[in-house]
This record gives sequence, C-alpha cells and structure tokens, in this order.
Amino acid sequence: MKRILLTGALGQIGSEMAVKLRELYGDDAVLATDIREDRSEAAQGGPFRLLDVTDGRAFHDAARSHRVDAVIHLAALLSATAEAKPMFAWQLNMGGLLNALETARELGCQLFAPSSIAAFGPDAPRQGTPQDTSLRPVTMYGISKAAGEQLCEYYYRKYDVDVRGLRFPGLVSHTAPPGGGTTDYAVEMYDYAIKCGRYTSYIGKGTFLDMMYMPDAIASVVSLMEADASRLKRRSAYNVTAMSVDPEAIAASIRRRLPEFELRFDIDPLRQAIADGWPDAIDASAAYKEWDFQPVYDLDRTTDEMLATLYRKLPDGEKGAILL
Repeated sequence: MKRILLTGALGQIGSEMAVKLRELYGDDAVLATDIREDRSEAAQGGPFRLLDVTDGRAFHDAARSHRVDAVIHLAALLSATAEAKPMFAWQLNMGGLLNALETARELGCQLFAPSSIAAFGPDAPRQGTPQDTSLRPVTMYGISKAAGEQLCEYYYRKYDVDVRGLRFPGLVSHTAPPGGGTTDYAVEMYDYAIKCGRYTSYIGKGTFLDMMYMPDAIASVVSLMEADASRLKRRSAYNVTAMSVDPEAIAASIRRRLPEFELRFDIDPLRQAIADGWPDAIDASAAYKEWDFQPVYDLDRTTDEMLATLYRKLPDGEKGAILL
C-alpha cells in the first residue's frame, strides 16, 4: 500500500486505523473519510473528506482524486444497532461494500473489507469454529457480513479484484466510544472500573466470545494487506482472534489491579440472543499459516494497558482515589 482511502475513519476501528496508517505510510498518503462532519483528534493530521459510502459516484471520485492504490472500507452499522435498524443496516453495509468493490474494480485498487464472527450462525461449531464451515447467521448484521464475504469472493473470481478480509472478533479499544456492537460490554467494563469501580453487564456470565485488543486488530489488517498474494488461499475473510473470554474472566483480570471491582448482571435479551448465536472460540490457524498472523496482547496485557490509559485520561482530581 502506498496511497490509501479509509472509510469510517471516525469510528471505533477507523479512529485508531487512521493514526497507524499515517504513521506507517505518511500523513498525506491516507485520505480519511466519514459521513460525520465533526473530526476527532485521531482523524486529524492529514487529508479528510466527507463521504457517504452509499453514494457510488462520490466513493469513486474520492478514491480517484487521491490516486489511491488501496481502500480500507470500515464504514458499517454494527450488530445491536443493526438489529434496531435492519433495513438501514442492509443498505449501508451492503450498499457501501458494493460501492467499495466497484471502486476497486474500476481503479485497480486493493480492497480490505472486514467481516465478523457474526457471519457464523447458531449451527456452526461453537468450539474451535473452523475457517470453512456453515454460515447461517440469524441477525441482519451477520447476514450482511456473510453475504459480503460471498460478494468479495465473487469480485475476486470474476474481476480479479485484490480483495482481502478478516472475520473480526470483539474489539477492545480506549480511543473511541463503543459503536453499538454486542461485544462492547468489554470496553464499557474497563471504563466503569476506572470511573466508579463497578459495572453491570448486559451479557450473562459464562457467555464466552472471541476478543482482540485494537492494536492487534490494526496490525492484522496491515499484515494481511502487505502479504504476498501467492500465499493467500482465500480472499473473503480469515478467522482472527487473540482470546476467548466471558464477563467474569475480564472482571477477574481487572481485580488484579482493582481488587474491589464489582461485576453485576442485568441481561439485555436482544444482545444476549445475538451473543448466544456466535461461537465461543474460533480457529485462526489459517491466518497463522498463510500470512503469519500473530497477536501479542492476551487478556491480562490488554487489561493492564486499558486501565493505565483510561486512568491517564481521568481529570487530575479523580486520580487520587484509584491505585493502579
């Protein structure tokens, strides 16, 4: 990658992705885009452009004007929000992806298009969920991701578009606020642990889900996009994960630093139902073998960095009550 168009640059992944890409490729090389006008600090430091990804002509024009050779397409509606707005989720997730694919086809660009563990359905194996298995999701978000994987594979086979993708697990980040995902409870738990010492989880105890710390997620995108194409045996989406955890496991990790932290439960039926349809732990061996995927953050290291960073963000007057 040399010149990059990034969509969804103000989102949970995009806000950190923009910073990392500019660090690696140069500020001017990365055109950050989003539909929102307010620019977070993370999106500053280089070119920025308003972009509605459902507008195919605007998408094409933004990529062409910046002379990009790679598009990293992150704009999407996440799982819980998508269930509340299913028609909008389909229009944004699938319409935006189709415009990204057409832009990549017309301009000869690389394209990164993320999928999700939501693409698996309740009938997929819950433990060691393989790379290639049944994709029969029962949520609009999952349906859009499973369909998106097939669409990416189609563009690769029919038009030779160099499209690459990952099935992201839950992503833990301290930079941007949660964006309506089912696994966002993990991000909230760290924030509440620092601010008030207690958290009420909307996901039940014993609900194991795959997670990954954001720096590992961003590194995996860059590694995949820079990988030798001859090594890649699939194009639509690789399983990636760093840990399989439930709320109690995260709470136990937090108590290593904050022994008085309290975890309570008040189950949200919608998000619990979504989580119950996802795997407990997926198999990422194909990513290890084909492009050297290697996460570096386990649960405790993630916890230590999240708590330390969130602590530094507290107003000075609130820090004295917390010992880390």
